[in-house]
Amino acid sequence: MSRAGKIARRTFLIGSAAIAGGVAFGVVAYKRPHANPLLDDLQDGEAALTPYVLIRPEGITLITPRADLGQGAYHVQAALLAEELDVDLADVTIDPGPPSPAYYNTALSGDAAPFPATDTGFMAETTRAVLDAPMKFLGVQITGGSTTVPDSYEKLRRAGAMARETLKEAAAQDTGTPRADLTTKTGAVILPDGTRLPYTDLAAKAAQIDPVEDVSPRAPANWQLLGQPMQRVDILAKSTGTQDYGIDLEMEGLIHAAVRTNPAMGGEMLGFDATQAETMRGVEKVVPITGGVGVLANNTWRAFQAVQAIKVEWGPAPYPADQADHWAKLEQSFTADAQDSQYKNEGDVDAALDTARVIDAEYRAPYLAHAPLEPINATVRVTDSRADVWTGTQIPRFVQDNVAEITGLNAEEVHVHVLMMGGSFGHRLEDMVVRQATELAMQAKGRPVKLTYSREEDISHDFPRQIAMARGRGAVANGRVTACDLGIAMPSVMGSQMGRQGLPIAGPDLQIVAGAWDQPFAIPHYRVTGYRAEGLPPISSWRSVGASSNGFFHDSFLDELIHAAGADPLEERLRLCNHAPSRKVLEAVGEMSNWGAPLGENQGRGVAYCLSFGVPCAEVIEVTQTEDGLRLDKAFVAAEVGRVLDPVNFENQVQGGLIWGLGHAMMGEITFAEGRTEQQNFDTYPFLRQYQCPEIKVRGLENGASVRGVGEPPVPPAAPALANAIFAATGKRLRDMPFNKQVDFL
Repeated sequence: MSRAGKIARRTFLIGSAAIAGGVAFGVVAYKRPHANPLLDDLQDGEAALTPYVLIRPEGITLITPRADLGQGAYHVQAALLAEELDVDLADVTIDPGPPSPAYYNTALSGDAAPFPATDTGFMAETTRAVLDAPMKFLGVQITGGSTTVPDSYEKLRRAGAMARETLKEAAAQDTGTPRADLTTKTGAVILPDGTRLPYTDLAAKAAQIDPVEDVSPRAPANWQLLGQPMQRVDILAKSTGTQDYGIDLEMEGLIHAAVRTNPAMGGEMLGFDATQAETMRGVEKVVPITGGVGVLANNTWRAFQAVQAIKVEWGPAPYPADQADHWAKLEQSFTADAQDSQYKNEGDVDAALDTARVIDAEYRAPYLAHAPLEPINATVRVTDSRADVWTGTQIPRFVQDNVAEITGLNAEEVHVHVLMMGGSFGHRLEDMVVRQATELAMQAKGRPVKLTYSREEDISHDFPRQIAMARGRGAVANGRVTACDLGIAMPSVMGSQMGRQGLPIAGPDLQIVAGAWDQPFAIPHYRVTGYRAEGLPPISSWRSVGASSNGFFHDSFLDELIHAAGADPLEERLRLCNHAPSRKVLEAVGEMSNWGAPLGENQGRGVAYCLSFGVPCAEVIEVTQTEDGLRLDKAFVAAEVGRVLDPVNFENQVQGGLIWGLGHAMMGEITFAEGRTEQQNFDTYPFLRQYQCPEIKVRGLENGASVRGVGEPPVPPAAPALANAIFAATGKRLRDMPFNKQVDFL
């Protein structure tokens, strides 16, 4: 990357100021495509017909640049390409490809615009389009925000269609048959007489002609793969234990490494004594790294043991030492000086609250760890002329730039090999493990260094989900909700996360109010205000980001207001809802759960709704109060995504999101004492157990105009649906998570 490119990346302002970027670059430059990165190393007889399709004599490779964290991203990208290219998924190779601006995320800018997803007016759509310009020019290649499907849906189908038509054109030129008379099937061009010309035989010819760009993807009515239940491309390997992850990587000359950094994140290392560690079996070297110390050894366990034997003097935390002071920071943030945004302010809230009985409530959501099951790891090899990085990451171009900066190499000399990941939940939007592995590899030039975090190192140094607090005031009259005033205080997720990448944030952080300000309810007097809390630990994106806590805050308070009005929870939500697709979602979940039907003694049913990442999602939970604790009986989820591309994977994603949301609402919490996290492993940071999981029914709706992703939207409604069900069963309102501090679960 040129110095100008680096400067542009490092000074990019995200938020309201980014609008200027789209105008400055110009329309002509914006429409110009990025170069195809596959052409750089193309061999004779190979054809890279688009940045997503590589054809060699020995086979076809589909490039799937959105990272696979277990959510099926490689599968859905491959299916989108295969649908148009006419190839069998079993016959192709899947490869995430190299980091490249050609793979910039076209969907990320949608959530950066200060307009609710339900607003499709001229100003909203224009702003979203303008915000896409800096994303493209800076080549922002990120997997996140449930954008894999919306980013890929048109782009990859078109790429597959271009490749198909280019191969047909190659066949037409070879045979003299008009392209219009040719068809394709299972990896071959079919001549009118039935002769099959395999794509692999046409690659050399196709590489010599310009790609055919005048194409139209097929209509859904003609789909052969998409929309049908499919077996994911990774399911066989994962079912047989043969799927390789970063943790499985082995290579000749590999050195294993472990690190220790200040358990008070961001605190200094004042000094260390490695005398004992240096004499331990298998230890090759003990070296300082930024903020800590690392051990190089001949296996991971010995590195773990040795790094714990080092005596280290740590400096204090650069944030409040104890948990109570973290909550105090939030309480102090509900001031005009700390106000970050107020995008929702309809009617006259103050006047409405002055003339009615006011309902008040305060809610809290704790820090939460990401804790993916695959331990965080990265392998790096550095020589004088290049660096190679093998890791699971959602930000390959940031990794490339950061490794270049550490090593002094040019970004083009840093080769990032993205690996399959055993979970992320937002964790792998960070690259600290890669930076540390690079520092270690610099001290073992020419040999690959594999850094693996222990579970304790990971959880205690995770950049957790934000802590958050909300205060609601509302009013009801004549059996209806008439006023809602919700204030939300939390630290800035985007400011913290992007700050670690050297990208300053300008303007409000929409994540502070995401899942609250943008809800489609026509409450006459309606205000949502975001407050930015400062001076707290570094945080990062966690599955559904701001909406993960705000969905609980907003819907729980709405449920309290509906109860105060004496209205039916589902019927009043439907009455207030002013967005047709959202109404259909609420109606669907009501039908699925047989809402209104009588329940047994000590049972309760709760409904919740949240619009996040452009996806309306409604959930109903049924619980029973037993002598031994609350039992979760049934769960029903309806989500509107515009188009369900794979019903099997869709159901898995929705079920997984619901389980994730329920488990953390019930028992998830990270707390601080003396500046350090008190939870270190799964014995103190538990998850939902299989016997605790309710029976789950899922329905995907296809009424929306836009195709959306569903990895995160089922998470925000889970906590309020459960809390509302518990209230219905027990009469007890739960306003603080985790719920097991207030009620017992089986």
